[in-house]
Amino acid sequence: MELVISLISGALGGTAAGKLINKIDQGTLINAVCGIVGGGLGGQILSMVGAGGLAAGGTDISGIIGQIASGGVGGGVVLAIVSLVRNALTK
Repeated sequence: MELVISLISGALGGTAAGKLINKIDQGTLINAVCGIVGGGLGGQILSMVGAGGLAAGGTDISGIIGQIASGGVGGGVVLAIVSLVRNALTK
């Protein structure tokens, strides 16, 4: 369940980051795919390091909020990285 939350919030985070920051916008599909990848990675990494127990999962509200936050941030970060790489390759 935690992974699904991370993937969905990652897709939303990647899409939102792309729409808010025009420089990293790669189109809706790529934004969402980068967000899904980043959400999964962000949720897993924060679960491994503990992150104060917020991303450790569980059905309590703090676990769910932690998964949403880590997924959304991870999605935005991966989108930014993909955008930098794509822009560097086109120059």
